[in-house]
This record gives sequence, C-alpha cells and structure tokens, in this order.
Amino acid sequence: MRVPLSWLTDFVALDAEPRAIAEALDRLGLEVEALDAPGEEITGVKVARILEVRPHPNADKLQLCDIEFGDGTTTVVCGAPNVVNGMVVAYAPSGATLPGGFKLERRKIRGEVSDGMLCSSRELGLGEEHDGILPLASDAELGMDVRDLLGLHDVVFDLSVTPNRSDAMSIVGVARDLAAHFGVPLTVAEPTVDVSGDASDISVLVEAVERAPRFTARQVGVTMGPSPDWMQRRLTLAGMRPISNVVDVTNYVMLERGQPSHAFDLDRLRGPGLVVRTAQVGETLTTLDDVERKLVPSDLLICDADRRPQAIAGIMGGAEAEVHDGTTGIVLEVAYFAPMGISMTSKRLGLRSEASARFERGVDPNGVMRASDRVVELLAEVAGAPIGPPAIDEYPTVVARERIRVRPGRVGAVLGVELDGAQVRESLRPLGIDIEEIDGDAEAFTAIAPTYRPDLVREIDVVEEVGRRIGLDSIPRTLPHTTEQGGGLTARQRARRLVADVMVGLGHSEAMTLPLIAEADLSRIGVDPAATVRATNALSAEEPVLRPAILPGLLKSVAHNAGLGLSDVALFELGHVFGVPPKGQLLPDERDHLAFVASGTMRRGPVEPDRPVDVYDATDALHAIVDALQLTGVETTTADHSGYLRGRAASVVVGGVTIGAVGELDPAVLASFGALAPAVAFEVDLDPLLAGDRRDQAFAPLSRYPAAAMDLAFVLDESVPAAAVVATIRKAGGELLEDARVFDEFRSEALGVGRRSLAVALRFRAPDRTLKDTELNAVWQACIDAVVKHHRAELRS
Repeated sequence: MRVPLSWLTDFVALDAEPRAIAEALDRLGLEVEALDAPGEEITGVKVARILEVRPHPNADKLQLCDIEFGDGTTTVVCGAPNVVNGMVVAYAPSGATLPGGFKLERRKIRGEVSDGMLCSSRELGLGEEHDGILPLASDAELGMDVRDLLGLHDVVFDLSVTPNRSDAMSIVGVARDLAAHFGVPLTVAEPTVDVSGDASDISVLVEAVERAPRFTARQVGVTMGPSPDWMQRRLTLAGMRPISNVVDVTNYVMLERGQPSHAFDLDRLRGPGLVVRTAQVGETLTTLDDVERKLVPSDLLICDADRRPQAIAGIMGGAEAEVHDGTTGIVLEVAYFAPMGISMTSKRLGLRSEASARFERGVDPNGVMRASDRVVELLAEVAGAPIGPPAIDEYPTVVARERIRVRPGRVGAVLGVELDGAQVRESLRPLGIDIEEIDGDAEAFTAIAPTYRPDLVREIDVVEEVGRRIGLDSIPRTLPHTTEQGGGLTARQRARRLVADVMVGLGHSEAMTLPLIAEADLSRIGVDPAATVRATNALSAEEPVLRPAILPGLLKSVAHNAGLGLSDVALFELGHVFGVPPKGQLLPDERDHLAFVASGTMRRGPVEPDRPVDVYDATDALHAIVDALQLTGVETTTADHSGYLRGRAASVVVGGVTIGAVGELDPAVLASFGALAPAVAFEVDLDPLLAGDRRDQAFAPLSRYPAAAMDLAFVLDESVPAAAVVATIRKAGGELLEDARVFDEFRSEALGVGRRSLAVALRFRAPDRTLKDTELNAVWQACIDAVVKHHRAELRS
C-alpha cells in the first residue's frame, strides 16, 4: 500500500524526517518496502495539451500527437491507446529526465521525429499503471512543472501490510500507529452530512444476512465531472488512476478509511432498490472490466429491485449500472461482508481488486455508516451532491467488541522483558483498545478490542501489540536457560525411531515412496480401488489414489531397481496410509504403516553361502523389531492374504488383533509389477504394534554354567505354523529351555503330500548348575512328546 506523507499529516502531526518515520513504521511491523520521492529525479516535465492526434504513416500501432506546452508546439510519437484531442498530459521534452536517470532525446521513430514523450503513471514513478497516458486536470496551466501540479515533491511510503492487519490498509490506520509511536494525538474528524426527510425513495432487501451482516444504501444526487486537483494528486501518489469525481471519491474514502464502497447509476437500475442475495446456477454478470463472469451459488451478489445482478459483492461492480458522464443520481452502497465468502469468490474467479483485498482481511462493521457519511460529505464538496434522505442501514445483529483477559505478567514473560501492569495498559490505550479492570483479579485486566481490529481475539494477540508498541528491537537479547527447557521426544517418537534403527541395523535400506498411486497398482495386490480416497488435485491423472497400503510403492521400487540390474534389494518404509473417512468424519482415516520387501539373493558374507530370500528373512526382521521393543503377545498365525503366495503367508497378531501380514509374495503379483521372484514382505499397522504390551523388565543374572544345544526335526502338516511349534516347545521346555528357533524347512515327495520337515535349534541351560544327562534327556523328550501330541508330528531320525 502506498501512503503519501502529506495525507498522513491530515490526521497526525509528524515532525520527524521521512527516514525516521520509515524506521518507526518498520518497528511497528508495517514494513517499508520503498521510500519514494517521485519528483526527486524528474526535471523538465511540463503540462501540455494535445491539439491533434494523427495516424503514424509507417506504423499501425503508433500515432503522431501535435501538442502545445505554453511556450511552443511540437510533435511526439505515441503508442498509447487513450490519447485524444484536447487531452491534458505530462510532456517530457528532449533534455528532460525521468526516474531512474532516463534522459529524453529528440529521435526518429519509424521515420518520424519525436520531440520527447508523453508520460504514463509508471514513467513518472507514480505506480505500475502503464496502459495509457496519465490524464491531467483539464484546466491545468500549460507549461507548468508537473511536479508542482501532481505534488511530486511529496514522499510516499510503500508498505507491505501483513494479512492480519486489515486496519493498516488505510491512511487513518497507519496514522493511528504512528500517533501512538510518537506520542502525539490522532485527529480524525467526524464527517458532517445534512439529511432531509424521513425515508429514502429506494428499498433494500438483504436475503443473505450471514454473508452481509451490515448493508447500507442511500440515494445521492450528483453532477459528474473531474475531481479537483488535490484529490487527483493524492490518488495518483497512492497508485490509483483518477477517473471521475464520483468514482474518485469512493476510491479516496477506501484509501483513507479502509472501507470500500460502490456507486450505482440510479437510472440504470431496473427498479429503485438493491437486493443482496447469492447467485443462482447459470447466472452471469459482465463486470466493469468488460469480462463476463460465470457465477455459482456460493457467490454473493448485489442486485437491483428486479433481482438482476449489478455487482459481485465486495469485489467488482457490473458494467450495466456503471456511472458515466450523464449520471445525475446514484445509489451509494457501503457494507460489511463476511471475509471468507469474499475470499472464496475472488480466488475462484481469479478477480482481485482493492475492495476485495480489504474485505478479505475484514473491515470495521461499526465504521460502515461513518464511511458512508464521509463519501457523501466529499460528494457534496466535489460533485455538488444536494441534501438528501438518510441512509437505509440493515444491521440486525450488532458486532460486539472482543473482550480479552490479559495478564501483564504473562505479557512480560512471552516478550522476555520486565513490564508492569501500568506499562502494558498504556501501551494499548493509544491503539483504541479500552481497558476494564476485573473485580477480584489483581493480576489481570480485560482489553476491549475495537472492531476495526478483527485480528485481536486472544491474549497472545495483545502480547504482540505490546511488543509492537515497545519496539521488538528494544527487547534485550538473553541466552536461553537450557537446564530449564523441556522438550525431547515422546515415547511413541522414540519407539518409531527405534523401529527404523533396527531395520537399518539389519542391513535394509529405507525408502520414501509417493503417497499417490495408480488404481491398477492396488488391483494387482487385490485391493478394491473403489474403497479408497481419491485426490481431486493429484499431481498426475494416472496416480489419483491416496495409498491405503505402502507395499505397492515398494514393489514398484523393487521393479525399478531390477530394471537397472539391481535385483538383490531389501527396502522398508515408515509412512502414512489413508482409509475412507469414518461416518461423520470429513478427513480420511490416516494411519502409520511399516512395510518391508526383500527380493533376489540374500548376501550372507564369507561365513555362510549366499541363498535366495525366503519367508524367514521377513519374519526375522519382524521378530527383531518385536525384541527391540520388548513386546509380548505378538504372534504370527497361518492365513492367506491377497498378494502373497497361497499357504506361504501369515497374519501378524498383537493382543488378539490382526495388524498386518507377512509372507512370500505371489510370483504373478511380482510379474505384474515387473519384479522378479522370489520376494518376501510384510506390512503392519504401526500404532497397535507400538501400543502392544511390553515384556517384564525384571533383571535376571546370566548363568555361569555351560549350555547344551540340540537340534530336532519334525515332519508335520503344511498347515501347522512354525510359530505354533516353537511355542509348544517353549512351554514344554520350561525354565531350562533358554532358546528355541527354526533354522531349516524342507519339502520332498518322500515326506508325503502336504507335509514338510521343520528343524528347530534348542539351547538348554540352568542358572545354578551344570545340567546332567538325565535332566537333559527328560526335558528333551518332553519337548518331542509335546510337538508330536499337539501337532501330529513325527520326529525325523
């Protein structure tokens, strides 16, 4: 936002130099992006009048402009589309200089001599407007220095206003902050408007009250013409192009008070009144920029009494009821619109205006009538507006001021500076924040925020205001007390990191795959794509589904590596998966999963020979995680799962609840992904795994006595899980059995159809003695008998 210094001084007496004011604005959080003195680099630019506009003989888009400039006439080549006979313009003759050190010279353009140039707003440093030549007041003295006419000796602060500071989108708002900073009064005169009669000839109907909590309209007679030089000068310095007295007044008040308004030509409205409603399906409106806008039911409209759309509320007016040179009466609309609705419509249409920028942030609902009076006051001055009827004010529910409990001690603690209650209170009062003491609470008070500060709703917001007032740069630097700081990882975070450390420690590589996958990838592993969550703005149309499982992404990574000649890989991933939202919930059911895939050959090093991966590589990784987390009650039970080889998969169960699957992947599934068999995998829901019961952490001393190792091999049915066999052996072995693990699995036709051999390594040890042969034989036989009895097994010789 561009803020001329001369405009600020209408409301606050500033004796400081412009540089000091810029520094104050920076301290107040209103960042000064540039400090412009538009006339500083301009010399020799004069006021001129165009006598005649002629086509350029050698260029279709150029014109020859004959001009007079007080003490002579000349010809200038110009490409602007808005030049007309009689137009008063800024003329830079040869020898003149413009911002940036640009010096004009007399030169030929497409064969015609141009003695200088006619200037746009951007060429004079008054903004970015470059669509046409800047028109000047028609009665301006020819030959006059443009700097004197436009007030280019002024200083302009170009501010970057944060989205929460809607009040700073106005001259008065900036002046209020500066007045508080320099300790001088803020003087904002109340507008004076005379009215006659008891009622207006127009009507107002607000149907969408929640979208337009306050809406005012009044009938005003006007005489169209140019606005006075002082108004045009200020608008130009602020970056706006003067248009006509009526339009300029509405823009002037918007810049001054932060309240947008709109003037409808009364005679062009179909019916003397306004209706505020939401759009209907299929409605359109041609806006002031001559673009036809397609409307949707979420758009808020201002219509005439016949309900025909005449403006997109809070964003831009329509072309049909636009004021023009022949306008004699207007309907002035000034309102407060709900910010969210304006923001949504503005973004949907790609239409952003000065008005929408303010309504999106939130204007002052209790300042609407004051702004309306200010517009009428200025119209009476510059457009001959006669005394008219009072305004219609539809304000069914008055917006109350926010009441915030503030603790001065908390303010000082957050800012890191010692402040007493009086300092905090005095910091807030100049900003228009009223203070109310709380009976029986000496440590706090109530701050009553003005309605022009919608950003003040919590105590921390008030803390920020105090920080701005005392100056964030004045807060002393201190070293943190590290011994007093909290923080650290939660138990879940530590457990999650431990899982990743275990997998890396086993020699596996961590992968990060995309959460968006193709429907075909899900179908390959047997997941119904219909029972998934689709992204409406997916990065790729081929991958629109939020993954319900990590395994498809890992399999694509395995296939990618195989295509590069790297068929021996072991990958794992910890990541989010997404389920269909539960009933009554808007967002997807988001959970953490752990997935693992190994393919090709398992490299065993110099001691053991290399071998193809098998299902025990997956179960061993899972058991390593269980051991690291000290979990109990984790089991694997034989079950078929989609994507895995039939009879070579198991469910992972924690506390009686299935949380995932482990096993050997189906070669057909691998082939569909372009990966090679064999490959093994598991995927589990991480949260119930981490929430599982922990083993007893009681200390048990290590035995100093020797262990006895034995191997047993059983022939049993394929349906018997290896885990069940080990569990039976552990129970039968009792306290003397120190360890039991499966180390081999063998299949052969000699064993019978549906039968396999399972080899288990046992280790026995007593904590207080060396075991005797009789003890070993007894416990060894007990283990054999238990497996034979419970699993119909046969002991292999």
